[in-house]
Amino acid sequence: MTEIRISKPGPYPDDRRIVEVAAGLVFRKGRLLITRRRPEDHLGGYWEFPGGKREPNETSEACLQRELSEELGIVVRVDELLGCVTHRYPEKTVRLEFYRCTWRRHKPRALGCQDFAWVTQREVGSYVFPPADRKLLRRLRVTDHFWR
Repeated sequence: MTEIRISKPGPYPDDRRIVEVAAGLVFRKGRLLITRRRPEDHLGGYWEFPGGKREPNETSEACLQRELSEELGIVVRVDELLGCVTHRYPEKTVRLEFYRCTWRRHKPRALGCQDFAWVTQREVGSYVFPPADRKLLRRLRVTDHFWR
C-alpha cells in the first residue's frame, strides 16, 4: 500500500492548544464510510471521515476503535497511517492522523453523528468536508487503488 504523505508531524504553526484527532478511512466493497457532524458540534453539518479526539495517554489506534464504536457502533481493525494534516482554525489548531481501517462487524448506526453514508470515489466529491479534511479528500479522489 502506498502511503499518502500530506505533511510531516510538527512543528506546530503557533502556540495554541493542539487538538490531536484520529480519523478512519473505512473502505468496503468500493465504498468509503463518511459521517455528518451534528449541527451543535464544531463545524456542524459538514461531512467527515469518522473518528475523534485522542484522550490523554491514548494511542491513535485505540482512539479510532473507541470513537468508531461510540459514533457508529462498529468494530474496526486499524491498519496503516495514510497521512497527517495540521490545520489552523480561528478557534483552535487540529492535527489529524488518517488511518486506513478494516470494517470487522456490526452495521453502522448514527449514534454519535447526524448521519452516515457509504460513498463511491465519484460520489465523495459532492459532499462538503471541513478544510482540514480537504487535502486528503483531493488525493482520495484521484487514487484508484484505495477504492478496490
